[in-house]
Amino acid sequence: MLLKKNNNCYTTEVLLFFYSFFMSDAYAYVIIFGGALAALIYGVILITSILRLPTGDKKMRDIADAIQEGAKAFLNRQYSTVAVVAVILCLVIGFIPQLGWLTAAAFLVGSVLSAIAGYIGMNISVRANIRTTEAAKKGIDRALSVAVKGGNITGMLVVGLALFGVA
Repeated sequence: MLLKKNNNCYTTEVLLFFYSFFMSDAYAYVIIFGGALAALIYGVILITSILRLPTGDKKMRDIADAIQEGAKAFLNRQYSTVAVVAVILCLVIGFIPQLGWLTAAAFLVGSVLSAIAGYIGMNISVRANIRTTEAAKKGIDRALSVAVKGGNITGMLVVGLALFGVA
């Protein structure tokens, strides 16, 4: 019998079986790593599809190169400052007995993974902009498609790297 009456509550053996199976540690790791891997693979597919698109004429490429150079300089400056703050915070976290060095290491790993996602995301977003502009010459639908794909890349990288970091 699948249903058992227990203190006026009905439980099912089937639900208990699925609950125990899906709540096991091994299954959780499969879900976490599988989701992370799927997000990163989809991000790489989007990057590849964006970078294969045409970049427009010479003037557009010159402007895009200048924007990309400025974005890279901005990120390098920002991350060099953030890195100093992150190291200081890591040391502070590590020396707090209630938190400890494991928490400090997790903070540092999360900081590095976040920086990687931000750096790749900014790089691809800037490169997607010129491709969006070129696609706009052929219609708003194509331009929106390129723009959305370019924005999705950062989201997929953040999700994928965050899941890897948590695991």
